[in-house]
Amino acid sequence: MTSQPTPTKAASGPGGPEEPGGLHAGLKNRHLSMIAIGGVIGAGLFVGSSSGIATAGPGILLSYALVGTLVVLVMRMLGEMSAANPTSGSFSAHADRALGRWAGFSIGWLYWFFWVVVLAVEATAGAKILEGWIPAVPQWGWALIVMIVLTATNLVSVGSYGEFEFWFAGIKVVAIGAFIVVGGLAIFGVLPGVDAQQAGLGNLTDHGGFLPNGPGAILTGVLLVVFSFMGSEIATLAAGESEDPQRAVTKSTNSIIWRIGVFYLGSIFVIVALLPWNDPSIKDKGSYVAALDSLGIANAGQIMNFIVLTSVLSCLNSGLYTASRMAFSLGRRGDAPKAFAKTTSRGVPLAAIVVSVVFGFVAVFFNYKFPDSVFLFLVNSSGAVALFVWLVICFSQLRMRKIIQRESPEKLVVKMWLYPYLTWAAAALIVFVLGYMLTDTEHDGRETVLLSLLVAAVVLAIALVKEKLRGGAKAAKAAGTDTGAGVPLTDGEPADAVSDAR
Repeated sequence: MTSQPTPTKAASGPGGPEEPGGLHAGLKNRHLSMIAIGGVIGAGLFVGSSSGIATAGPGILLSYALVGTLVVLVMRMLGEMSAANPTSGSFSAHADRALGRWAGFSIGWLYWFFWVVVLAVEATAGAKILEGWIPAVPQWGWALIVMIVLTATNLVSVGSYGEFEFWFAGIKVVAIGAFIVVGGLAIFGVLPGVDAQQAGLGNLTDHGGFLPNGPGAILTGVLLVVFSFMGSEIATLAAGESEDPQRAVTKSTNSIIWRIGVFYLGSIFVIVALLPWNDPSIKDKGSYVAALDSLGIANAGQIMNFIVLTSVLSCLNSGLYTASRMAFSLGRRGDAPKAFAKTTSRGVPLAAIVVSVVFGFVAVFFNYKFPDSVFLFLVNSSGAVALFVWLVICFSQLRMRKIIQRESPEKLVVKMWLYPYLTWAAAALIVFVLGYMLTDTEHDGRETVLLSLLVAAVVLAIALVKEKLRGGAKAAKAAGTDTGAGVPLTDGEPADAVSDAR
């Protein structure tokens, strides 16, 4: 089932192939295509959409559209930088190059922290479903089994990760596609043999209007759905280990609009058209299960449990891959232990994977032992990292465009629209969302932002101290170097060389 990498073919960026012992180009184009498609479909879409519908009614479509537009803009910026320099560090490496070592260090470690916490959340969610099917194995046992299996998959080769993700993502894509087609036919009354008396476009306005809880609910809905979009950037990290990095980044960036439009807006539209937004079953059963039940489809709950489990396993698989590659990139740039940058003969960063898994296991332990204290702190303190990452991408792109134009203008194969105006507009929207979260006490928005800022401040302080300790040596080097011209756009460079070039 696994697809092995070619040992002699190394992932390469604009600066040339990685040195021996680096990552391998073990991801095929079909892997990258499915990772890009499946990356925007997280378990949060299936599990968290019901609370958004209950809050904003049919107007939740505007919440999803607003966040979707933001993600499209951010991915376009990231695509511009990653097409010019495909790298395992993605936005962290770009921030390092464009803003400074402190930025690459801080956002890289925050992103790693986010994903190791996600590992615990998803492992627990998957374990609950599996325990319901086979109660003889305790929940902690299932969490352990799931983590071990996916760790083994990632340790074999990047090709095995890609193959597993290809099938996981494929199941999600087929499931949502089928849901949209069947639901759409029911909405327009052309689905034979299905009882869908409540279905119809009238559900969008007949129960208190399109915005039954007022326009302000759109923003509240944004807070509830924004985090379900995290993961769309994974394709740019994985591109560094693909057969054709630039083509993979360009393709995934250009397709983000229809992916979000179909999978998010399409499926949510089907739900709010099949059922009144205030139908109790949406909250009790979950939005997708309630929609399937309304069509009289047998075993709807179990079908959806299987799809959610697939999404959970996909998220775990990609989360472990993403955390380990970010740790690898940090090690490569001198911002993490050097052992993180070492790879096996198969091009697998063994230490980076093992350390990420260990922290994931520790978080799982906290989830079972201290769910309402330590683990709750971990979840809330990593909750706003997605917005921090997107904000850093905006500021990185503003400066990186000028660097690329000066050094390698031919590498601008993907360009941000209406630069720099849309970049500034996206950054302003992110800041606005963070500010609005500070006013949200009902859904823990304020606590999430404040705790996330606390953790970010600690990481930033460490970065600045590290930078200061490195200052003497850097000053000596800088005295004999130019101010940036001619430095290759690659994170295969020694960390100090890239930093000094600024």
